[in-house]
Amino acid sequence: MTLIQGYLFRQIARPVVGACAALAGIGILSQSLDQLEVIVERGQSVWVMVKLTLLAVPQLLAVIIPIGLFVGALIALTRLQREQELTAVFASGVTRWSAIRPAVRLAVIAALLTLAVTTVAQPWAQRQARAEAFAVRTDLAALLVEEGRFVQGPDGLTVYVQQIEQNGLLKNLFVYIQDGDDAVTWDAAEARFGRIDGAPVLTMLNASTTRYSSRGVLTYGSFERNVLDLSPFAGLTEQVRYKPSDLYLPQLFNPSPQDLERVGPAGELMAEGHSRLSAPLYALVAMAMALTAIMGGQFSRTGYGLRIAKAAGAFLIVRIAGYGVVAASAWNGWLNLFQYLLPIVAVAVALRLLFRALKPRRRRAWPAYERLKARFA
Repeated sequence: MTLIQGYLFRQIARPVVGACAALAGIGILSQSLDQLEVIVERGQSVWVMVKLTLLAVPQLLAVIIPIGLFVGALIALTRLQREQELTAVFASGVTRWSAIRPAVRLAVIAALLTLAVTTVAQPWAQRQARAEAFAVRTDLAALLVEEGRFVQGPDGLTVYVQQIEQNGLLKNLFVYIQDGDDAVTWDAAEARFGRIDGAPVLTMLNASTTRYSSRGVLTYGSFERNVLDLSPFAGLTEQVRYKPSDLYLPQLFNPSPQDLERVGPAGELMAEGHSRLSAPLYALVAMAMALTAIMGGQFSRTGYGLRIAKAAGAFLIVRIAGYGVVAASAWNGWLNLFQYLLPIVAVAVALRLLFRALKPRRRRAWPAYERLKARFA
């Protein structure tokens, strides 16, 4: 990379990084607002909300990177063209291809980053988020515990806690269970919710229990430590259900019978897999269209608003069409080929328009007109 190319790379990369960061910030803010339900309705901590929000970032990056690349490149190239720095570059003898090579290199880096996100980071984060959401939905501690109030749970379960400490320790716990015709009560000085082998349990210290049977028999017992199994009151027998976006590439292209039964049909999984692999190509589309919008025509002192609007509209149409092809490929496997052809053709057309601007327009020769013009000249 020459000195001029290094300068152009830095001038384009900074707005691109800034645009991607701004879009990522907006996406994170939107996700955090959606996750407020976890705190308001489920009684979870702020850390759980932050964790769910951050786990959604990889899926956002797959969409944000091409858009941020397009916006940042337009900002950088517009400034370089307006301040005639590109004109100075070309005047120094740099060819058009050498001038756009830093932008192409940046687009390739963005494409590789997108590929890493879609193939590794996104499925891992989605699986973690799915498991975390399942744990929140099945968290009996959040559903049954409210300081100073009797909370009625499923299947005749009632829980009262006098005090909840910040570390999750419960003080002066009272539990009432309707076991058939029998009534069972538990009280403990200290208790804590937890899980043993995935099953929800309540560990009680300095506890006592009283059982009153339907035959009028009263039974009393005391324990220093006792573990109460809460599985019968969880009311959940299903497992974590994954979606195609949660699977890795080997699972998408070679699904097991369990994946086909729990996640979706083979056509849908195949379409998702090809979508993961073709998504990086849209980073190349974004950069090619940004270069064409600014450098694909003559210098204009009035700005490039119309050309930028055309490029933005073309990029939007191509990206929406790409999503449409993904949806159609789930039902028609041969359409997966168009997931690659669409961005490749868009890049080829944009580069064709970019380099065609270099060639001077040849006036079409009209022999009869030239002879007539020479006679009356």
